[in-house]
Amino acid sequence: MKIFYAVQATGNGHLSRASQLYPFLKKYGDVDFFVSGCNSNIDYAFPVKYKSRGWSLHYSKTGGLDYWDIFKHTSPRQMYKDAAALPLKQYDVVINDFDFITSLACQTQGVSSVQFGHQASFQSKHTPRPDSTNLLGEMILQNFARANQYIGLHFEQYDKFIFPPIVKQEFIQADITDEGHVTVYLPAFMREKLLANFSQLPHIRFHWFLPEIKQPFTEKNISYYPVNQQLFNESLRTCKGIITGAGFETPSEALYMNKKVLAVPIQKHYEQECNAAAMQRMGVCVVKKIDDLFAHKIAKWYASPQTQTSVAANNIAETLAYLFDTYPYAKTRRPMA
Repeated sequence: MKIFYAVQATGNGHLSRASQLYPFLKKYGDVDFFVSGCNSNIDYAFPVKYKSRGWSLHYSKTGGLDYWDIFKHTSPRQMYKDAAALPLKQYDVVINDFDFITSLACQTQGVSSVQFGHQASFQSKHTPRPDSTNLLGEMILQNFARANQYIGLHFEQYDKFIFPPIVKQEFIQADITDEGHVTVYLPAFMREKLLANFSQLPHIRFHWFLPEIKQPFTEKNISYYPVNQQLFNESLRTCKGIITGAGFETPSEALYMNKKVLAVPIQKHYEQECNAAAMQRMGVCVVKKIDDLFAHKIAKWYASPQTQTSVAANNIAETLAYLFDTYPYAKTRRPMA
């Protein structure tokens, strides 16, 4: 069997998920990966056969989406050319983790596909949304990567086609400890504003991961780290809690390990607003903006008792069996022995 897997490379979560799925997918046949996007910070842990600049998100220094920067880095003509060049009819199964180019290619070439990932969960009206619905954001979630079938991943099972998040095997097998520090990953927010707040809390040790850092170093109560998967995983495994955006993969893994989470959704990012709404239902601390009171909010969160709900880890073998058993218009088979 030939499998085409499209990965949206805006951020690191989609790439991390693909890395965890790859060993399981290989049991079904040959897997060719297409990476679409250009602003992730981790290396690929799988072979990439096709690449495109795709449609990537870019962020302002104040913690919001930069729509002008997104527009400047987007070429519709090139995306249509890339879609036409993908030989999807050669494949038995097309798996799309929220990539526009693959969705476009499937439509123009008459090829079926399944959208598999977190964004697919928003095809359900039962998946949490914020109190104020963003019509443009809702339209993007519903239509950006259209498919014949949807298999979603989320914190909880809000609908029958939604499964638990995929957690790295090293976290599932790890000895989880609490060494008291706070892990920080907020690349879309202004460094100077965060530093001013962290410096007001000398009793809290921060492990701060930043794309511009090349080598780890420590100043006072802050240890600075490069965006490195191994270093980040170790910090997360041993932390008391994490301050991060309202994405999906990192909060999911922190909640699986029963770590405290303080989530700061990126402004004007509707999916993150939806995730924040879901996390608030679970008892997670959500801070809507970083201001002069952020240090006070961190201190209160750090000292408060653990009340949030943990999440289960995805049984990848069972989820992929469901995907291949229900895949539209393709002959599927069980994993090879």
